[in-house]
Amino acid sequence: MLQSQDPSLPGPAAGVDLPGRDRLLAFFTAIAIVTVLYVGRDVFVPIAVAILLSFVLAPVILVLRRVRVPRTAAAVVVVIATFVGLLALGSVIALQTSDLVAELPKYRFNLSEKIRSVKEATGGSGTFERTMDMIQDLGRELEAPDPAKAVKEEAGPFATGGRPLPVEIRQPPPGTLGTLSTVMAPLLHPLATIGIIFIFVLFILLQREDLRNRFVRLAGAHDMQRTTAALDDAARRLSRFFLTQVALNAAFGTVIGLGLWLIGVPSPLLFGIAAAVLRFVPYVGAAVAAALPIGFALAVDPGWTMVFSAFALFIVVEPLVGHVIEPLLYGRSTGLSPVAVIAAATFWTWLWGPIGLLLSTPLTLCLVVLGRHVESLEFLDVALGDRPPLSDSELLYQRLLAGDPIEAAASAEDVLRQTDLDAYCDGVVLPALKLAQRDAARGALDAERQARIRDTLADLLEHLPAPEEKVAAEDADDAGSRPEGPSVLVLPARSALDEAAAQLLVYRLIADGVAAEAAAPGGARRLATGQAGMVVLAYLSPATPAHRRYTIRTLSRDRTGRRVVVADFMAEGPPPVLQGEAAAVSTVKGAVEAAQMEAPASEPAAPAVVPVRAGAA
Repeated sequence: MLQSQDPSLPGPAAGVDLPGRDRLLAFFTAIAIVTVLYVGRDVFVPIAVAILLSFVLAPVILVLRRVRVPRTAAAVVVVIATFVGLLALGSVIALQTSDLVAELPKYRFNLSEKIRSVKEATGGSGTFERTMDMIQDLGRELEAPDPAKAVKEEAGPFATGGRPLPVEIRQPPPGTLGTLSTVMAPLLHPLATIGIIFIFVLFILLQREDLRNRFVRLAGAHDMQRTTAALDDAARRLSRFFLTQVALNAAFGTVIGLGLWLIGVPSPLLFGIAAAVLRFVPYVGAAVAAALPIGFALAVDPGWTMVFSAFALFIVVEPLVGHVIEPLLYGRSTGLSPVAVIAAATFWTWLWGPIGLLLSTPLTLCLVVLGRHVESLEFLDVALGDRPPLSDSELLYQRLLAGDPIEAAASAEDVLRQTDLDAYCDGVVLPALKLAQRDAARGALDAERQARIRDTLADLLEHLPAPEEKVAAEDADDAGSRPEGPSVLVLPARSALDEAAAQLLVYRLIADGVAAEAAAPGGARRLATGQAGMVVLAYLSPATPAHRRYTIRTLSRDRTGRRVVVADFMAEGPPPVLQGEAAAVSTVKGAVEAAQMEAPASEPAAPAVVPVRAGAA
């Protein structure tokens, strides 16, 4: 937190919390952006659709450019072809819908028969019928006129003979222009919106490089090479994803349409197109696309065969496309977290209505891709992306702070399935302890929480079996014939975090069959002669040269040839060179290798001591 040391000093930073002010400014900026998007949705919706459509059409234009078609001609041809195709698709939908509505009265008898069969299945005059009768009685009660109100109206000032005079207003018959206006009025707004969209698409495709350069200027002109490469990569990824999604959903609609045609559902082309379009809507789109033809099959078929066949068609095709084909084409996921998909669908639907729901996933994916490549927008990737927000070491540190060894053990098992024990100890646990030590060094981690970290790590290590334990259990009968390995005593320097590092080292040594145990901090003075053939000093807290020399000298007084290893886990780079008989390491693997140098070469040593919490020895 940046604050001026003297509130009386002049300047804008005097007594002001700058990070807090920046967060407040960002909050109000976000509110302003959302307000502008809501108020100007009639303008921003066509622009958003045009940008997404340009991502879909850009690969097609690149293909035409490779066959030496000029850019302008390629863009105009692709845009006109797309426009004509969408108009033709809309005409087909309109014709199919009108035919479907015209046929609905023919199937009233089938619906009545199915309702009667359902009533018979539920017991005739039983629960279902009583419920329907109650609903009808309530409806009649609500629609019944109030007698007092009727008397008052009959006695009103305009009443003649106890009844008001009926008045009828007649409009003159509309002429040709009036009829044309009535027909065209509902179509003018959608047609104008479609025209604006394609005008934007044409200009975006024609000025693609110029728009990219302007965005580079706004987003990261200080590092032009990196920003340009990031935007080009993002554009390629988004174009490939959108084009693949369009092709896949079109194929899905084609399969559904053909399947419904074979089943015998009327208007299969309409339902196939609806399935292709609705599948762009996350989660609920496929369910709505299935409900439409299944509901219509319920009315068409006197029996239940068509209904169950249509239901089986969606049950088979949708999981096949969603869980088999999609992962093969463009990865395991869209790059969005499941919560982000639901939140984005809710937000964009509230902001822009149904078109916002249709565009929610593509728009949110664009924001996530920008967040992954543009440093100033990284928060979008953290908030909406599916990548883990915390690294394995940060997650472990967070669980150690919370005192939760169960979730820490579950995460450790997931990591150990993909890597070995050395990589887990030096790549996950040790960095987590370093994070704790840095917090302790700046005064953000008190002694009580350091002790909680130590105890939680001890619980984690006790419930985390080493890979070699199974082999050791199988060879338990032969353990007595093995020569006893070197006894290693791990001495933590002074703090609870040093004790945690000692526990980790003891666990790793025992996993390799080296007899090891941890002592309490300051145990060098009480170390008996010959008790340990090797001593490892574990340092996470800052270790001064004077402290190291004193400890090493204390351990070497008995002159038994005991080897001393200094494990300075906070050291950056190669370990420091020490004087005398002591060796220096900076990783858990290095300490284990130093201990194994004393082990017999013929047979591995068997574990003799289980890990215990430092301080109990």
